Amino acid sequence: MQLLISNDDGVHALGLSHLVKQLEKDHQVTVVAPDRDLSGASNSLTLSRPVRVTPHENGFFSIDGTPADCVHLGINGALDIAPEMVVSGINHGANLGDDVLYSGTVAAAMEGRYLAHHCVAVSLVGNVNFLSAAKVARQLVKIIHQLDLPPRCIINVNVPDLPFDQIKGVKVTRLGSREQGGCVIDAQDPRGHKCYWIGPAGKVKDASEGTDFHAVQHGYVSVTPLSPDMACHKSFDTVIDWLQGMS
Repeated sequence: MQLLISNDDGVHALGLSHLVKQLEKDHQVTVVAPDRDLSGASNSLTLSRPVRVTPHENGFFSIDGTPADCVHLGINGALDIAPEMVVSGINHGANLGDDVLYSGTVAAAMEGRYLAHHCVAVSLVGNVNFLSAAKVARQLVKIIHQLDLPPRCIINVNVPDLPFDQIKGVKVTRLGSREQGGCVIDAQDPRGHKCYWIGPAGKVKDASEGTDFHAVQHGYVSVTPLSPDMACHKSFDTVIDWLQGMS
């Protein structure tokens, strides 16, 4: 296949290079990634200015924009390619539970939801065993043509930070959840003005059996299908009843 590879940790990220080395064994790959770390960019597109594409000596391309920008340009004519699938990652750290709302890694895969094959976002729950995550990604991509999900769905994959032969297997999971994030961190800029750092992610709230948190904690790869349809369908009747109270 013709694969478009992206990430949110930037074009020079270690996880990206591991992913490419594995996937180029079986497929044609084109790398389009942000020119810097844009973790937490979510699905944002750069609309207030043009974005620029820079080629690198290793054949990668970087963009001075978001992960979603990278895939948007890659599938909409900025490069002379026709990707069949997007693989995003390998993220340096987990994308579990509520993390998917903020993740640029997940967003890059979601931006490829129009393509022929379901796209995949891959994250390592740690920062050591990138080769393990890359091998898992290669295995999943090899069988992606057998996957029949509803249109526009993607797969979110989290790999425990273990040597490949110590991973116990793969589990299909639902998203767990976190508590509210930690307090912001007060700071001061060089001119003496008050500013803030975003605080740490919230503590894990739901890591019960069947969640992505539970799977990786017990040594399994977590595989969660995600949809861009964020409507809470089971709540429609409740909302209809509630609206009857409008005057």
